[in-house]
This record gives sequence, structure tokens and C-alpha cells, in this order.
Amino acid sequence: MHPTIEAVTARIRTRSETSRAKYLARIAQAKSKGVKRGHLSCGNLAHGFAACGNEEKAALAGTTLPNLGIVSAYNDMLSAHQPLKDYPELIKAAVSGHATVQFAGGVPAMCDGVTQGQTGMELSLFSRDVIAMATAVSLSHDMFDGALMLGVCDKIVPGLLIGALSFGHLPTVFVPAGPMPSGLPNAEKSRIRQLYAEGKVGRKELLEAEAASYHAAGTCTFYGTANSNQMLMEVMGLHMPGAAFVNPGTPLRAALTAAAAKRVAGATALGNDYRPIGEIVDEKALVNAIVGLLATGGSTNHTIHLIAVAAAAGIKIEWQDFADISGVTPLLCRIYPNGQADVNHFQAAGGFGFLVRELLNAGLLHRDVKTLVGDGLDAYAQEPYLEGDQLRWRDAPAQSLDREVLRPASDPFAPEGGIRVLAGNLGQSIIKVSAVKPAHRVIEAPAMVFNSQHDVQKAFKEGKLHRDVVVVVKGQGPRANGMPELHQLTPALGVLLDLGYKVALVTDGRMSGASGKVPAAIHLSPEAVADGPIARIRDGDIIRLDTETSELTLKVPDLATRSCDLPDISGHEAGCGRELFAGFRAQVGGAERGAASFGWEGIV
Repeated sequence: MHPTIEAVTARIRTRSETSRAKYLARIAQAKSKGVKRGHLSCGNLAHGFAACGNEEKAALAGTTLPNLGIVSAYNDMLSAHQPLKDYPELIKAAVSGHATVQFAGGVPAMCDGVTQGQTGMELSLFSRDVIAMATAVSLSHDMFDGALMLGVCDKIVPGLLIGALSFGHLPTVFVPAGPMPSGLPNAEKSRIRQLYAEGKVGRKELLEAEAASYHAAGTCTFYGTANSNQMLMEVMGLHMPGAAFVNPGTPLRAALTAAAAKRVAGATALGNDYRPIGEIVDEKALVNAIVGLLATGGSTNHTIHLIAVAAAAGIKIEWQDFADISGVTPLLCRIYPNGQADVNHFQAAGGFGFLVRELLNAGLLHRDVKTLVGDGLDAYAQEPYLEGDQLRWRDAPAQSLDREVLRPASDPFAPEGGIRVLAGNLGQSIIKVSAVKPAHRVIEAPAMVFNSQHDVQKAFKEGKLHRDVVVVVKGQGPRANGMPELHQLTPALGVLLDLGYKVALVTDGRMSGASGKVPAAIHLSPEAVADGPIARIRDGDIIRLDTETSELTLKVPDLATRSCDLPDISGHEAGCGRELFAGFRAQVGGAERGAASFGWEGIV
């Protein structure tokens, strides 16, 4: 193992010792001998199988077969989740005679792509915690010996995982749907977006380009939060190996879904290979997740989500852990927005199996981990295929089939990972540099301060930003308005960058997992409404953003004595359901604590 990876893992284990021990004790207590439903009263159990057929009732009344619960984010509006419609029947058929299966519950699934720049985006981050709670409610009937989590995108997989970890005694498998086939090339999509931002094409041309990019069932093909989720579930051993990026509607996709059902049925406490999710998600698994995120240039959203996920398992990770691991983790992938390829190209170039083998051989991943399919991570260095109608696995390709997309650890795109922590008199923030050209990684320029992304776009259209500038957008943190993504700023700021100006963004909000070439110090904490120094920045102040020294500094002598210019957040309190989330905004922790509303005492 690389000594830095060992050291970070050790310090996470040390700081988490007490809380992790309490968590493991809790899930050990929740494990029961025999089927879980065996402790229910007759009335409880009768309610639990009332709608089942006679054969299922007989099996559920017995005490020999495990009962599996499905929790699904299916809806037929969102392309990533539409394929999940047929999964329950496929899962039931796969384990017929070996287990019973019940659809335990559904969770909401909102799409950041639909809500970008819209009011609904202010519910997005909190939807993760709603999904976690909905998952717990789904499993609370205590009828289940194992679980299958059906979900793909953004806040959905982290929410499902947090909820599943509250039932950490259950073996649990995550079952994805896979990416849609490739559509309009990413370079062309970006070009049309920037032309629209400049007013050179209209809405008709923009909509045609977007519809050609997002055109079929399946996950969007860029490497944003949704596809980063799938990578994380694999590297943590919660998928069937190689399941992440197989297209929906294919025989291989169906075979992997059936195999997931069989595997979790064989991992319950009733058998000899008990694999509860709370034991799989440990300190080593979380470090592996961070390494995978950094080696692939994954979504910055996971610098928030992984902290919350870890806390759900009694483990405390911090932004400095990301920074230290980033310093020794090579960037092995160029997937849009860090390159022009999409995840289908990544899969064809060698995919996840190639990536895992390279990282294992470089000593950057913990090999000795427990996964759903066995002990050790080596199974995830393989790829699935069909031999006739039989699902098999084989070693991933020995060489990358496209070195512009995927490289070996001996010849990376960059020697360090794509995410860094910036610190200074403005607080702590995250920056993703894997898509930022070296010439743009150090910026010192006057600030221009805004209270919303819409004000930034207005200023851009009026020509007020056509100069060297650090755009500051405050009042975008979780307590202020739910921390919406500010991805719609990317085209306008990208235009300024292409015109030769020195441009950067500083915000207490989030950028999308698709954030790209503009240097952006995001998740700035403390946020403005929590008395963060960002609220003391004035137009014209000089800000230095330096990714080489990990510095974010406001270069004024009177920062400590300045008053806060707090944004007016009254307009964010109601409408589009926001009034229902007042409690979340009131009790949410900062971004560096996972922006969680649960308040895990002593963990985050």
C-alpha cells in the first residue's frame, strides 16, 4: 500500500474508533437468528403478506427462505430511472424457489438536469436526506433479510446508501440501470451552449442540441454525479462487478440484475456467507471510494456526500483526507467534462475493471476488503460477459484500448487527483482542477459580488463581466437556500475565459458534477448566512485563488472588522415546496460536515 493511503486510513480509523464501535454494536444487536419476520406477531405477519399469493404466503409463513426487500427510485419521467420499471419482476423470477421478494417502498428521484437554474433545485440536496429517511421507512417493517437498492443519479444513490446503512445488518446490493447510448458529441454540445450564452444561436438550436445529447432511456453519459455514483458503488463492493456502465435493455444488463438478486439472497444471515452492508462500508472501503473519485476526476458533490455516508456508518472523514489522497492519486481518466469522451467510451476503452487493476497494482486501493461478492477487491478488476445465456467474468483488458480516455497508472494524465482543498481567510473550499488548464489555475483579480446566479447571467449579458474578475456568488449554502447547483454559470464564465480574461468563481454553493474548465472554489464554508467571511467581500476587493499553494485569500487589511452584508433569503422560504423544508435549512450542517440534516452527534 502507498504510505499516504495507509496513513490517511489509519487516522480515519483512529478518529472514528468510538463512533464506529457504537455503530457496529448496533447492527450486531439488530441481527437475529432465523428469518427477520420470525419475531413478528401473527397479526404483524398477516398484515405483511396479506396481498401476496398463496404460494408466497406459505413461504413467508415459514422460517427457511429469506425475504428480500426492494427499494426503488423508479419513475418514468427521468431517463436514468425509467428502465427500473421491469426490475422487480426480473428480480423475483431470478430467486424464485430460493427467496421471496417484496417491493418494500419507493423513494423520490428528482433530476438536477431538469431543475438546473430553477426553483426546484433548492430541494435537490435535501432530497438526499428525504431519500435516506424514505429508505428507512421502507425497511422499517422488519420483514426483510436482505435488500436491493434500485437507483442511479445524483442525491439518490447517496440517500439510498445512508438509509441502507441505518439497517446495516442487512446484506444490500445496489442495482443500476446503466448509461444511455452515446448521443451528440460533448464538444459539440458545449459549443452550442456557449454560442447560446453569447446570443449567437437561439433556443431552438439549443434545445435540438440538448435533445440530441439526452435522447434515450439510461443515465446521462457525461461523468457527473450520477456516473460517479456508479463508480463509487463498484469500488466499495456494493455492485456486481462491472455492473456500472452496461447499457439498459441489453441481455447483459438483465443478467447482471438477476445475478445481483441471487447474490444478495445468498448473503443473508440464514446462510454461511453473511455479508451485512454495515461491515462492508468501513474505513478502507471509504478510502477506496475517495481514491476512485480522484483517479477518475469524479463529481465534487461527493466531497459532501461521502462525508454524510461515512457518518451513517459511524466513520468520520474530512476534506483534508480528500486533499492528502488527491496528492498521491494519479488521474487515469479523461471523461467529459474532463475530456471529450463519455462513459460509453470509457467502458469500451477498458472500463472499471482496468481502472481497479491499475489502482490495486499501484498500491492505491485497499485490496483486503469485504465486498458483497467475496473477500478482496480483485473480483472488481474483471468485466462481465455472456457465454450463451450464462453470465461470466474475465480479466479486464491488459492494455487500455484508448489512451486518450483511459491510461495506466504508470502513464497518467496527471500525477495528482482532480480535487483539492483551498483554505485561507475566507474559510475552506473545494476546487476541481482536472478540467482546468494549468494556465488558469492561479487567478488574482478584483471581485464582483452577486446574491444569485441569475444576477451573474444578467451582468454577463450586459457586458459588465468582460474583464479580469473573480465572480463571487454568496447566499447559496445549505442554510440559505438548500445549496442549489450553479451549473448554469459555466457557459457564460467559459465564454469570458475563451476571450482571454482571467476568470474564477468563488461561492458557498455547489457546482454540478459536470463543472469544467473555469476554476471554481465551491462549497465555501462557513457560508454567508452562518457569518462566513464571504459575506464581507465587496466589489473590487482582490481575491487570490491559487491551486498550486491551495490558497484562497481575500487581500484586504480590514476583513476581521468589516460587517457582514448578508443576502436577503426571504424569497427562498416558500414556493415549489420549499416551505416544507424549513426544518432542514434550520438544522443542516455545513458543507464540510456533509450538509446533513440528521446531526449525527460526535460524527459530523
